[in-house]
Amino acid sequence: MKMPKLVNRYCPYCKKHTEHAITTNKKKNPGSLTYGSKVRARKRGRARGKGNLGRYSKPAISKFKMTGKKSTKKTDLRYECKVCKKMHMQRQGFRAKKIEFK
Repeated sequence: MKMPKLVNRYCPYCKKHTEHAITTNKKKNPGSLTYGSKVRARKRGRARGKGNLGRYSKPAISKFKMTGKKSTKKTDLRYECKVCKKMHMQRQGFRAKKIEFK
């Protein structure tokens, strides 16, 4: 999908429509210290002295086939305001195989 490098958008910091530069970001690995992380969830049931580990007490199923795999990823676009130089993200990503800025 072809997109322009510059686009006019509403800037929540300037509180008006200004020109924005668009960039894409790659998804980073999730942090291990966040509240909803898998690492913390495993530790919550461990080393407490009682009980099982809940959903982490059973071994992982090795023979599992995912059906209906999606062939595209959702976009992660960042918009940088040319006036105040602040960056904000898009509200909702759309699916595209490849994004090209012209």
